[in-house]
Amino acid sequence: MFTLGSLLEAGILVLNAICILNEERFLSKFYSANPSVHGFGEQPSIKSQFINLIKSIRTVMRIPLIFVNILAITYKLILG
Repeated sequence: MFTLGSLLEAGILVLNAICILNEERFLSKFYSANPSVHGFGEQPSIKSQFINLIKSIRTVMRIPLIFVNILAITYKLILG
């Protein structure tokens, strides 16, 4: 059944997957140590925007995701 709870659970799983990506193995294929520098007024490419999104999710969501996972696990244990 497709419910709001299953949608939230899928979102949590996607965030978990992004947060556990290994920079040396997986992410180094997509960006180098020195990311491409854009000139003034130039739009960054989709690839660089995606890399910045992954970096920001890994930075911002690492600690809050622990608590969200704990809540999701206790919810599943109590209510099934």
